[in-house]
Amino acid sequence: MKLLAPGTVLDGFAVGEVIHSGGMAHIYRVHYADGRPDPGFAMAMKVPRMAGDDGAENLLGFEVEHQIFQTLGGDHVPRFVAAGDLARLPYLVMEYVPGRVLQHWLDEARTLRQRPDAQEIARLGQAMAVAAHSLHQQNAVHLDLKPANVLIRHDGRAVLLDFGLSWHAHYPDLLAEELRRAVGSPAWMAPEQVVGVRGDPRSDIFAIGVMLYELATGELPFGEPATTGGLRQRLWMAPPPPRALNAGVPGWLQEVILRCLEPEAARRYPSAAHLAFDLGHPDQVVVGERGGRTRGTPLRTHLRRWFRAAGLQYEPSPLPSQAIREVPIVMVAVPHLDASDATLYSLRQAVSRSLGIRPGARLACVSVIAPVDSGQDEIDAHRLHLERLRQWAQGIHLEGHQASFHVIESGDVARALCTYARGNHVDLMVLGAATHGLQMQRLVATVPMRVVMDAPCSVLLVRQATPFALLDAPPDTRGPQSAHDRSPAPV
Repeated sequence: MKLLAPGTVLDGFAVGEVIHSGGMAHIYRVHYADGRPDPGFAMAMKVPRMAGDDGAENLLGFEVEHQIFQTLGGDHVPRFVAAGDLARLPYLVMEYVPGRVLQHWLDEARTLRQRPDAQEIARLGQAMAVAAHSLHQQNAVHLDLKPANVLIRHDGRAVLLDFGLSWHAHYPDLLAEELRRAVGSPAWMAPEQVVGVRGDPRSDIFAIGVMLYELATGELPFGEPATTGGLRQRLWMAPPPPRALNAGVPGWLQEVILRCLEPEAARRYPSAAHLAFDLGHPDQVVVGERGGRTRGTPLRTHLRRWFRAAGLQYEPSPLPSQAIREVPIVMVAVPHLDASDATLYSLRQAVSRSLGIRPGARLACVSVIAPVDSGQDEIDAHRLHLERLRQWAQGIHLEGHQASFHVIESGDVARALCTYARGNHVDLMVLGAATHGLQMQRLVATVPMRVVMDAPCSVLLVRQATPFALLDAPPDTRGPQSAHDRSPAPV
């Protein structure tokens, strides 16, 4: 169809200039033409291309986006305003979000012939992972994440665009029903997408890994294959390690990137929140063999993967929200002042039980200390408390679990704990209950009470008990006391 002329009025919207003209759609600035006040933000109208040679995929993608887009919310998708009638003129009106797409950083690096530094790559990757996690929590998977579809706001948050190839657990998968073939952008598609499996949130993690790889090296890890055979190679082929192309890539960043790009979804990060955590705490990334590679994968490894891939049966994943609930981030607040052996023992037992029933969980051990004057004293204080955290965690069975250790300086313990939990997408916080009575708590808001009221996650309050006391306790009184969904419990 022809471009809409500026000044055209469509269903009460006045069309302005063209913002973007792509292969799938045209995007225009719009505002209300009937005197209604704008909704408090700038608006854009997306109209799919419908010329004779554009193909049915454009209209099908519009149907998918029309179906999914208006169900999504949060800071990481544009706000929905209105939709047009598919039988007359299909369009979507949404929030116009100012910012720059990720492609800007790639183009800038080519122009300057200088790659972004590791901290900048981590910042961009963390923003993408947080946005993807928000989408997965809403039972949707994007399935077409690429530099043109990730917009970075001026405040650093990422906004995901273009849901025409997406999947939602609560709606029919029109693309799978109609096209019966791999759907996506070839350079960024995950291996399971190549064989027709849609709905796995780890496919978005793979796409983020491709973008991180290109940011770090200037190259696409698998090129831009144009055939099915070329696409299938990613089921067993590993790309050259980033450090082979850019010696300045640190080991921790290569470890993160190559974990995202594992051919088998089970070997990638279990959730986008876990990926965001590593990118936000590079000093806590455990660098293994992946992070140290400087040469490509041996041929015998590719052959072994080829045989395994030939007989591999990909199974549909569970609901994205269910999948990420099974791999939570568990945080434990470990006190360092006036902490009795009984308190430390009880916390350790509670954490062990919490990890035991959550095989994919990640553990973050946190201590909040008073602010320390800058200089060597601050470094020594952090080293001391980090070592204490590691010693405390030695009694926890951590096999199969990632663990990290963090010391935070703050004069407000409760606020520091809640801020950490919010910023790192913690699902469960474990901390010790107050040791004084209810009468005192009515007069003074204790740290546990403030945390329970303000925490963005479930909270497990643990009463202190020594192993000897537990031997004499009735069976129904053993174990931690919990407060779920911010509901205070008597402590």
